[in-house]
Amino acid sequence: MAMGAVSEGRTVRAAPIIGRRSKWRAAIAPFLFLTPALVGLIGFRLLPAGWLIQASLSGPDGEFAGLDNFEFLFAAPTFAKTVQATLTFVVVTVPLQTAIAFGLALLFAENSRIVSLLRVLVFLPVVIPSSVAAILWGAAYRPEGLANAMLMSVGFSAQPFLASADQALMSIIVMSSWIGVGFWMMFLIGGLKDIPRELYEAASIDGAGKLSSLWHITIPLMRRPLAFVIVADTVASFLLFSPIAILTRGGPGGSTQLVMFDVYQQAYFFNDVSLAAAESLTLMVIMMVIILIQFRLLSRDKQL
Repeated sequence: MAMGAVSEGRTVRAAPIIGRRSKWRAAIAPFLFLTPALVGLIGFRLLPAGWLIQASLSGPDGEFAGLDNFEFLFAAPTFAKTVQATLTFVVVTVPLQTAIAFGLALLFAENSRIVSLLRVLVFLPVVIPSSVAAILWGAAYRPEGLANAMLMSVGFSAQPFLASADQALMSIIVMSSWIGVGFWMMFLIGGLKDIPRELYEAASIDGAGKLSSLWHITIPLMRRPLAFVIVADTVASFLLFSPIAILTRGGPGGSTQLVMFDVYQQAYFFNDVSLAAAESLTLMVIMMVIILIQFRLLSRDKQL
């Protein structure tokens, strides 16, 4: 006879052990599926972040140093110049790439063989490794390279490009835009295809031209994709490394000494891991502040 408890004249039977085990297994099953992601999050995100914070507060010998690394960093005039070069790079690159990508997306949104071929050509630099692209552009920027050959063919004089402190950063901006524009273009084309065609048809019936439809339909409905491109491109621009390491090494005269390359130099050339960690945290804070400002400006539209 099964065990039970009598309550108000009724017999309440205890739940079978097998049934309770099934409920327990069903309860923990979702957590088991999440285990690989949690292990990756802890192992590749949280633990390195914790080590970075600990290293930034330590001295060369591992002893606790408080904020000494940050004080030294902010007192160094070279770091101020590095931050200035990085911010200049980001402020020029992000609007430039976004505008070009949006313009190309508008041109190549339609489906045809010619347009598809042009889209492939614009997207092609995205699949080229950044190190290979840097080598190609380094050859093009040589005094006898393709860039000067094109300039001289239309009557301009040869330019120093990477050898000039005034032109080196802009040369890197042009190269990075050549790489990145195709990716952002494809993302924006996807956003354009999500806009209902009926809206343009209704606007055309009301007498709206292409420019009016662009301003009143396309741009408002593309705010979300454009916001993503702006934020993602900002992060990518802050983290640029390979072209600087291959082409300029931060020169000439520190004009292309971006923060990511400076972190690399501090850690691997000067063997100052603590200072590199402090610089990495500082870069992260700068990125977060700029991205929060972007979100605040972009979120003024209720659609965001």
